Amino acid sequence: MALFERTGTAIAAMVRKGEVTAREVCEDALKRLDAVNGSINAVVARDDEAALAAADAVDHARAAGEPLGAMAGVPVTTKENVDQAGFATTNGLRVQKDQVAEVDNPVVASLKAAGAVIVGRTNTPAFSLRWFTRNSLRGHTLNPHNPRVTPGGSSGGAGAATAAGIGAMGHGTDIGGSIRYPAYACGLQGLRPTLGRVAARNASGPDRHVGPQLMAVSGPHARSVADVAMTLEVMAAPSVEDPWHMPVPLRGPAYEKRAALCVRPEGLETHPLVEAALRDAAARLMDAGWQVDEVDSPPFRAPARLQAQLWMAEMERGAKAAVAAEADPDATYVLAEMYKLTAPPDRDGLLDALQARLGFARDWERFLARYPVLICPVSGEPPFPDLLDLEDFPRCMEAQLTQVGLPLMGLPGMSVFTGFGEGDVGRVPLGAQLIAGRYREDVLLDAAAAIEARGARIGVVTPG
Repeated sequence: MALFERTGTAIAAMVRKGEVTAREVCEDALKRLDAVNGSINAVVARDDEAALAAADAVDHARAAGEPLGAMAGVPVTTKENVDQAGFATTNGLRVQKDQVAEVDNPVVASLKAAGAVIVGRTNTPAFSLRWFTRNSLRGHTLNPHNPRVTPGGSSGGAGAATAAGIGAMGHGTDIGGSIRYPAYACGLQGLRPTLGRVAARNASGPDRHVGPQLMAVSGPHARSVADVAMTLEVMAAPSVEDPWHMPVPLRGPAYEKRAALCVRPEGLETHPLVEAALRDAAARLMDAGWQVDEVDSPPFRAPARLQAQLWMAEMERGAKAAVAAEADPDATYVLAEMYKLTAPPDRDGLLDALQARLGFARDWERFLARYPVLICPVSGEPPFPDLLDLEDFPRCMEAQLTQVGLPLMGLPGMSVFTGFGEGDVGRVPLGAQLIAGRYREDVLLDAAAAIEARGARIGVVTPG
């Protein structure tokens, strides 16, 4: 097995034991980047000298007998909407191509402190606004499994890179599915942590308004559940830069292995391939000793509507002028479609949305106290044909109900790979979404590991 095919946990163990050097791992990752990135355009900025220097620092520390971080020598990527010193935080925008960060976002600093080696920056749609990844600055990212299928978004570059073996982990962000959906579309494991679990702040720009503060998080994509768990522990390092951060233990109290299965939350039209994947995930959990009951889920539709209102309040207050200045055709079209579906709230509407959020959070916590895990669709459809939102935006929004609805409550969710199926545009990855209570990522990881152990291992895919 080539180094680029190995998991992050395996690489970290090999580096720690001296079976391979961090430089050798980094050189192999950069070679893989050169070999496949031209076909998928996942990595859009890189500094090979800095990556090799970071790898050399790991090797020097080991030679000196110094303790190594949990991810020492593990090649990773970071999304281009997060500050990394010396790189532009473009967020997929031409108007931000010169917005070079002077300091690392805490999530990037945590990865570096753990010895991870950043081999590239990954693409995102303009404003990180879509479940597809194309912009006027960096171009179009393709799915390495099937170029006719979206790689997801907005962390589509991260998902495509990780699936293709460019790094063992891809950093992503999620305010409406932007970690969970690329993991689903690219056949990976992807975790959206609880609000406050992972500290984050982009000092290169102003703080965001209250809606995104309550909903946006950073998290990992990886090819194994163990890699997701390792990365989460690293990313969860405390930082005074993020007042939302909560230093809650990563392992919570004992819980009953009871899961709820909801195939069609609130009448979602769930595709047969998606239903089969959900029932497969449930069957694997039952084989692992879990009780699974098929029940109705707490609300998604009203939270999704309020989530969209908070998005639009943010766009109206801080980004509408930037959308006009950027003049990205895709972003302009998508924003116009969002306005058709959801008008920006007035003052009372904003206050009402924030008030209602508390009640929905309470409803979900009550449900998850009885069922520590909910199994539900990541999307009502298999991964979309690429750029479908430019043809049928309402269809995309409806299918993504569970992604849009969840962040309002600040809950963690995980996209878990289950296998492949034959969709309308060929072979596509499939999976299930797992949802747990606040700060119970441990429950998600336990359930995901049981599902993973009873299925095929995720391998690296070579485009074409």
